[in-house]
Amino acid sequence: MKRGILYHLSHPLNTISAILFKLSDKYAIKKQWEKLGREYPLNFNHPKTLSEKIAWLKLHDRKSLYTTLVDKHRAKLWLKETFGDEHIIPTIKTYSIAEDILLDELPASFVLKCNHDSGNVYLCFDKNSGNYFDKHMQPFNFEQVKELLQTGLSHNFYYNFREWPYKNVPPCIVCEKLMLLKDGTLPNDFKLFFINGEFQFTYVSYGRGGVEDRCTYDKDWKRLPFVYVQKYAYREDINTADVPRPESYDDMLRYGQQIASYFKFVRIDFYDIDGKAYFGEITPFHCAGEAFFYPEEYDLIYGQKLKLK
Repeated sequence: MKRGILYHLSHPLNTISAILFKLSDKYAIKKQWEKLGREYPLNFNHPKTLSEKIAWLKLHDRKSLYTTLVDKHRAKLWLKETFGDEHIIPTIKTYSIAEDILLDELPASFVLKCNHDSGNVYLCFDKNSGNYFDKHMQPFNFEQVKELLQTGLSHNFYYNFREWPYKNVPPCIVCEKLMLLKDGTLPNDFKLFFINGEFQFTYVSYGRGGVEDRCTYDKDWKRLPFVYVQKYAYREDINTADVPRPESYDDMLRYGQQIASYFKFVRIDFYDIDGKAYFGEITPFHCAGEAFFYPEEYDLIYGQKLKLK
């Protein structure tokens, strides 16, 4: 008994990981819900809001294809085989360990990221500068990036929020082309939402001229009176920037709807690169189910649209 206590005291992270590992998905999802502080209890048996139904999907909607489609490397291979490669960002190379990344083999600019999680993405605009930037544009050097990527490889993202498709993704590091506009700036991120295969709205992560905003548009690029974001991203003047309609919006809608036919609910991300649509990623559970609608009544409005069975 004493030996066991000493072990747990000296290895707290291992002990916490073991406890989390043994928790059921249903229990963990309920605890996540409570931690978010939503104003009503989670009802798995009779879900009504979109937030409740996403929690239900995390627990019950388990198509094996989803494991492929949340994989940032294998999703591109599947999309190329299924729809062609017209909208696919080129992959330069993949790695099983970070130590294998050799700068001499890479172009002047590129992106390095883990294929199996969220956030481990690093942009290199000029490898001769020695600077790399995460999604928040915080700077790192090459050795720091390799260490962060290697650490990411050992982490199973599924245990963060119990998003089942990530559980069995074979981890790797992906190096792909850095997609920039003609003026050398990063493109906007267009996130298209689909319910039962039908387009609902587009949420744009917008950053131009010192303005950071989250804007929501319909199929005709008319502004919608709500946003669907995490608490930390919300502010009173959100959804007010004048975001230009992407030239390739019709292609995004058409291509996105083809992919969405495999899901009950899904977010599909695109970039517009000087008039051409490029696929970003597929997310079955927007913000891992932690996003809120502002105003909140849209949670029920879109929840009523989603048919689970």
